[in-house]
Amino acid sequence: MLLREVIGNVFRRLRRERGITLRELAERAQVSVPYLSEIERGRKEPSSEILAAICRGLELELTDLLTEVQFDLATAVRSTLPIRLRTTSIRVAQSAPRQVGTPTASYSAFALVA
Repeated sequence: MLLREVIGNVFRRLRRERGITLRELAERAQVSVPYLSEIERGRKEPSSEILAAICRGLELELTDLLTEVQFDLATAVRSTLPIRLRTTSIRVAQSAPRQVGTPTASYSAFALVA
């Protein structure tokens, strides 16, 4: 997941939670509606000035935006981590010197955690 996608998701969620339309926020932030829409969909990477303007429009501190982004990003990363599986492996252990008619190695199974 890209950072711009997380930022866009956070902006959209916060805007909806506050009951603000896309048009209202665009007017408050002094950006065009299509551009704001592209930001919310994660297709445009806004400059720091645009981020600050959108935050002002949402009455949100930039630090609060970054906290929300950090939480969402950490959650997304955790949900994509591989699952640790238990597997069984065979270990070859050397035995005593070989005698005629006896195997040279013994095998035992043990569990590994990847």
